Amino acid sequence: MTYAHWLRDFETEAERRRLRDDPPWGRGAQLHPDVARSIQRFQVGEAGDGANLIAKAGGDDYAAAVRLFVAEEQNHARMLEELLQAAGVPTIASHWSDAVFVRLRRALGLRLELMVLLIAEVVALRYYRALRDGTADPLVTRVASLILADEERHVPFHCHRLRIGFATLGRPARALVFGAWRLLLLGVTITVAADHGRALRRLGVGRLVFVADVLVAFEAALARIRGEEPKPRHVPKRARPRGLF
Repeated sequence: MTYAHWLRDFETEAERRRLRDDPPWGRGAQLHPDVARSIQRFQVGEAGDGANLIAKAGGDDYAAAVRLFVAEEQNHARMLEELLQAAGVPTIASHWSDAVFVRLRRALGLRLELMVLLIAEVVALRYYRALRDGTADPLVTRVASLILADEERHVPFHCHRLRIGFATLGRPARALVFGAWRLLLLGVTITVAADHGRALRRLGVGRLVFVADVLVAFEAALARIRGEEPKPRHVPKRARPRGLF
């Protein structure tokens, strides 16, 4: 795909979102306190303005697509805020994990910022899948499904740009960078699994399973960046836990 193709993809999704009815916030939602606290932290992470990324993206089709990507992330933050309100839970102003990510990303150039961002996106894939499959509340399931569908498009979008960015890097240097990248991903994923462990258990996902699944998804992303076709992976829907909400 070219950046023009990605731009059309984001524009099509923006129009689909404009025509789509919002989830029925008025019906309310039931959130276990552990899950509510977890969603609060993810909501903070989705709420950035993306100005730094947009500034680095330039002024072509890629930059226009990045602006629409940022708009989708902001819509995620809005939906998570609405979901928390539907459950009678307030949002929080900040969380240390988001502050660390923001500082790290802003200190780097576009390629390194996208490397950090891709870690967040791959972690989000597994988290929102757990949130979608692990709750009996229809509103929670709907919101998580919508966000997950977007995240599944975001990962290949970032991989496309990173594939171009790494194309001129020799194989030994790329192997070294990818090795350091894996270590950073592992540290971040373990931190998320520890920080959100109680919520993940409520959603039917153990910490080790969460970490392992994120690592597999990241390897698939690296395969895309290397220009390899990722092997399809069947992920069975986990049994919905009973008596948790």
